[in-house]
Amino acid sequence: MKKKVLLGICGGIAAYKSCELVRLLKKSGYQVNVVMTRAAADFVSPTTFQALSGEPVLLDTHDGSGGNGMAHINLSRQADVMLIAPASANTLAKIAHGMADNLLTTLVAARSCPLAVAPAMNVQMWNNPANQRNLALLQQDQIKILGPAVGEQACGEVGSGRMLEAAELADLLCDVWVPSVLAGKRGLITTGATFEAIDPVRGITNISSGQMGMALARACRAAGANVSLVYGQIQTMLAPGLAYTEQAVSADAMLAAVQRLILEQDVFISVAAVADYKVKNRSEQKLKKLAGQTVPTIELTENADILATVASQPNAPFCVGFAAESEHVLEYARAKRKKKGVPLLVANDVSQAMGKATNQVILLDDEQETILPQMSKDDTATAIVARLAQLLAQQ
Repeated sequence: MKKKVLLGICGGIAAYKSCELVRLLKKSGYQVNVVMTRAAADFVSPTTFQALSGEPVLLDTHDGSGGNGMAHINLSRQADVMLIAPASANTLAKIAHGMADNLLTTLVAARSCPLAVAPAMNVQMWNNPANQRNLALLQQDQIKILGPAVGEQACGEVGSGRMLEAAELADLLCDVWVPSVLAGKRGLITTGATFEAIDPVRGITNISSGQMGMALARACRAAGANVSLVYGQIQTMLAPGLAYTEQAVSADAMLAAVQRLILEQDVFISVAAVADYKVKNRSEQKLKKLAGQTVPTIELTENADILATVASQPNAPFCVGFAAESEHVLEYARAKRKKKGVPLLVANDVSQAMGKATNQVILLDDEQETILPQMSKDDTATAIVARLAQLLAQQ
């Protein structure tokens, strides 16, 4: 069944981004109903949003298209989530103080669904003490604030206040109704493939895309965790809304980043496909293929085991490891979990996961071994996080 999104749009130049937002939400399978303030209609025509959403656009409390004339009640009862993007300082102030003087603010007051807001305003307006007090009130009322971003603004100034991009909002929206089973937890995730240089242009790597780790970053974020991400080479977009991100291309660089961050974490999820070996005799210059020259010999030396290093610490966080195998998956996974001493290990067949959009995994912990069906990596990540939350609750 389609999720129904009630999208409120306030006046401001950022309203143009909401056109793309509607398109992305529709593409993801949402039903979108748009409600605009009169100021918003000065920036983007209601006809544009009607064409993009395929639904009538409402503008004020006197609109009679709600059947019984009570659009503010009908729409708020039908929606699964309400999002205001862009949300102006004026509308945020009204919501914070319970005012309902137009259709949009009346819908907020009458709603029974979760509400998220994506602020968009000048940096001085964003930093204004009154605005910050209003934001604090909104958070106290369990209203989720998405953004804003930092950057150049339409007025020419630079700072906080830019509305998040449409793709970021579409990604973050699902967090609004996900249970916060990891609320208050801090998690560090590694993902992607490492790269061990042979010379300045060649190296040893693998086909990991980073999709599974990124899916877990989104799932942990949605569950309320404060997520830090260390990533190698990836073939996917960075998840928005993370507390910290850092790229570490080699295994040594990834280990250093993890060791710097790990003391602050409650959970460590090691998804990265880290090379077991690095080149001992790395060339500082490009190796040339010359006539009569013998084939160069590449000497390898073992990389440090990042997961084992973290798991062996005296006050180690809860560690989740991954075992990507090409044969004897369950047998090798059991041995790996025991060897590395991790409470939860996720095993899969590389042929079913690496570089693909789906995954089929087995979860191994002290209590049980759970075989999950093949499904999208996002759904797989959600299932892993659910089991992780159960195990953390038992500690």
